Amino acid sequence: MPVTTHTFRVEGMHCGSCSLLIDDALEDLPGVRGARTALRQARTTVDLDLDQNSPQDVVAVIEELGYQASPLP
Repeated sequence: MPVTTHTFRVEGMHCGSCSLLIDDALEDLPGVRGARTALRQARTTVDLDLDQNSPQDVVAVIEELGYQASPLP
């Protein structure tokens, strides 16, 4: 399956280190080809290979770090 782009709302970030932590954790998830977290927009954009993981897996990784996440349409 091709790589698709998904955007998630992320709540609870306080600084640039928060966004870097999320990016690093997501980039370790199999199937993630890129992750870009924007603190000011409270969003994470992920290029994801759905054959390896799902948007729900991305949400789980973010929530394991202590943030709240939800997919955006």
